[in-house]
Amino acid sequence: MAVTAMPTRLAVLMVGIAARQAASPTARIQARISFSVPVEALLAPVHGAFHRVAAQALTRWQEE
Repeated sequence: MAVTAMPTRLAVLMVGIAARQAASPTARIQARISFSVPVEALLAPVHGAFHRVAAQALTRWQEE
């Protein structure tokens, strides 16, 4: 079986694509999912809301 090398320009292109994908917001969130967090921290966040941005939006809406 013959092994052929990948052209250098293609390799550089693929590395650039992988780097951009790894830096995306989705990739950063997915990377944090694998961290183990104590159950207490998940069920009782410091800010008191399960989805902080949604809670702030509802609070602002109620104050209007």
